[in-house]
Amino acid sequence: MSDVQELPNYVDGQWKRSSSSQHLPVINPATAEVIARAQATPAAEVDAAARAAADAFEEWRRIPATDRVQFLFRLKPLLEAHSDEIARVITEECGKTLAESASEVRRGIENVEVACGIPTLLQGWNNENIAGGIDEHLFRQPVGVVAAVTPFNFPAMIPLWFLPYAIACGNSFILKPSQRVPMTSTRLFELIDQTGLPRGVAQLLHGGRETVEAILDHPAVRAISFVGSTPVARQVYARAASQGKRAQCQGGAKNPLIVLPDADLEMATRIAADSAFGCAGQRCLAASLAITVGDARQRFTRAMAEVASARRVGCGLDPGVEMGPVISAESRTRIEAWIGRGIHAGAKAIVDGRGRRVEGYGAGFFAFPTLLDEVNPDGDLARTEIFGPVLSLVHARDLSEAIALVNRSAHGNMACLFTSSGAAARQFRNEALAGNIGINVGVAAPMAFYPFSGWKESFFGDLHAQGRHAVEFYTQTKVVVERWPREVSPTF
Repeated sequence: MSDVQELPNYVDGQWKRSSSSQHLPVINPATAEVIARAQATPAAEVDAAARAAADAFEEWRRIPATDRVQFLFRLKPLLEAHSDEIARVITEECGKTLAESASEVRRGIENVEVACGIPTLLQGWNNENIAGGIDEHLFRQPVGVVAAVTPFNFPAMIPLWFLPYAIACGNSFILKPSQRVPMTSTRLFELIDQTGLPRGVAQLLHGGRETVEAILDHPAVRAISFVGSTPVARQVYARAASQGKRAQCQGGAKNPLIVLPDADLEMATRIAADSAFGCAGQRCLAASLAITVGDARQRFTRAMAEVASARRVGCGLDPGVEMGPVISAESRTRIEAWIGRGIHAGAKAIVDGRGRRVEGYGAGFFAFPTLLDEVNPDGDLARTEIFGPVLSLVHARDLSEAIALVNRSAHGNMACLFTSSGAAARQFRNEALAGNIGINVGVAAPMAFYPFSGWKESFFGDLHAQGRHAVEFYTQTKVVVERWPREVSPTF
């Protein structure tokens, strides 16, 4: 264990080892080797971090927004200068390919860029003479201490959905990253430390469930951002709301895409494959259900079978690899079990990714692309988020029937349509019950200046991550109504 990196917390502007005896191993999913370990932060140390954040908030909130964003202006070039290094860390602990990791870092940096515009985004409203001699104003003020609990699949981008906006709005911030991928967050905070950000404004706590619960229950923490599975998102939202805290909780997904007969087949196939199998299917915007309409069925099925079979799976650090491993042995077992359940329920395995290994990485957690046809649209496989490289095929007679299948889902994170018809696209974007819509796009990931708009059981809360929603979530409005009696002019 001497070569294993030890990951401390970052509290009150200092790197600190936890007193906990519980160690959390970080495992490279391509090799199954332990590459780092962190400690599970106990409740007493969460309390110390929250108190430090509360103390820092009193000073930080009074610093002008134009001065607060200077720290983000310093952070952006640091992230860009170290982007290749951060991408490699992501691949080592998360498993995705270097190209995917590099894209993730770029999307995270875009949120830093948008948050640099806080002086404008924080502007309120003003009206003179709402009544005789009375003016009214709306100001946005920070909430206080805020925290984010983030998942394993995007260890750089998702923390940067929250941190830049939170601190630019004048809050102090606590990050609890996934215990599976804490190395990336540690590197991000090493760069944040170089910006000279005042002590206590941004803090990093490693840990598992006990740490999360201590953050959720701490009275100083006034807002919670969470990304994870739907069951856990619902629990976090309920626990936070019961204590009067703000919460934005991104849950799971079962993202459908519809392929019409008039779609560009080559483009649709390539994009659908990237959506379903990119990042090994471990992203909340991964396509997991393809609904073909009419004559598109045979052509799309045949084309998808070819690309799924040909996709090169391996260690994300190796050149030419198109898909890396899933995060853990448990994830691979769960994914393969769902494939088996689907086949038992009547689905046909056009491409079966179970039981395969990558040469030279026999211990790695590799789940190969799988394509299942004739899936029951009302069955468990069509309704459950598998979170792996599995694409299920369902067939519909027309667009209206396909949209009805989309809308029967309990989830509403993303839905996509492939077509050359503007009328079909308009009908789909108007009727599909999902918060992120793609037209001839397989991963409808909003830019940083738009909110990440999950619906239904894909999101619990009102205000989403990114853009103006982030600014609204991390601020509270104060309305001031004022009258100034007319002064009598002095006589000279």
